[in-house]
Amino acid sequence: METANDRPAPIPDPGAGQAGGTRRTGTDGSEAPGAASQSRWRRLARFLGDRWPTALAVLTAVLVFGGGKTDEEVRGFAEILPLLPLLYLVVAKLQRRGATWPLLAASFAVIFLLRTLDVLSPAAVFSAAALVVLVWSVLDGHLARSGTFQVQALGMLVFGGLGLAGLVVDPGLGRYLVAAGWLFHGVWDFVHLWLGKVVARSFAEWCGVVDVWVAVVLVFGIGLGF
Repeated sequence: METANDRPAPIPDPGAGQAGGTRRTGTDGSEAPGAASQSRWRRLARFLGDRWPTALAVLTAVLVFGGGKTDEEVRGFAEILPLLPLLYLVVAKLQRRGATWPLLAASFAVIFLLRTLDVLSPAAVFSAAALVVLVWSVLDGHLARSGTFQVQALGMLVFGGLGLAGLVVDPGLGRYLVAAGWLFHGVWDFVHLWLGKVVARSFAEWCGVVDVWVAVVLVFGIGLGF
């Protein structure tokens, strides 16, 4: 029987360490310093490439969302807050994670239209949409049989309630209620990112970063200079 010692030694590959070759090693069998450095840079580039949702979130927060200094700005964040759980609710209802980003784009278009026309509050529209989805889910039995959808329905009630409360209470208190809603929805996002459930993972990462950013702006907006 042929043993490992009986087998001929492998012929060294002159292209080792190059593209398409094997890893270059030193005389002691360890990875050569140049190859190790290239490998680290490749891993770093791959990691940064995978973090595009975080980069997009920072860009979105800087370019799209304003500061949190004035009561009017806080009110704007309160009106948008119900949208966050609504997206989860609708995607859970459709059971199509691929619909997450298109729904977000459509929601931004709705917000722009509502604020341009200045007829209805975005919070009222998103709350009404959530009510329609919940009633639909009661009638078709989805709410009763899906634990995942039940969790999203609870999230809709909690986060949507915080947004609506922020619109009606004293502005000083409302600021912190709305900030809490955005902050804890950021936690909600990161939990779903970790679990890999309901929405697209890229959206959960993007939304989590945006949510925490907005919460910080609301609480410390003046100090941050927004």
